[in-house]
Amino acid sequence: MSLIKKYIYVLCLVAFMAVAAGCESEGPGEKAGKQFDEALNKAKESMQDMSDQAKEAYDQMSDQAKEAYDKAKESMEK
Repeated sequence: MSLIKKYIYVLCLVAFMAVAAGCESEGPGEKAGKQFDEALNKAKESMQDMSDQAKEAYDQMSDQAKEAYDKAKESMEK
């Protein structure tokens, strides 16, 4: 192995070790990122719940309207 390749190998190894050492502790940016992710997930769940409730209300109103239509149609046929 040539001398330049050895230096490049050692340099890459040192850079990798520095990156690995930096990943051990959680900094304020990572903490803020986790809090943001949690808030985003809560908002997503809340919006899904609201969507489900709206769909249930729509389905119920649709059923009631269909029943009212059927009753009106029956009374007109008599």
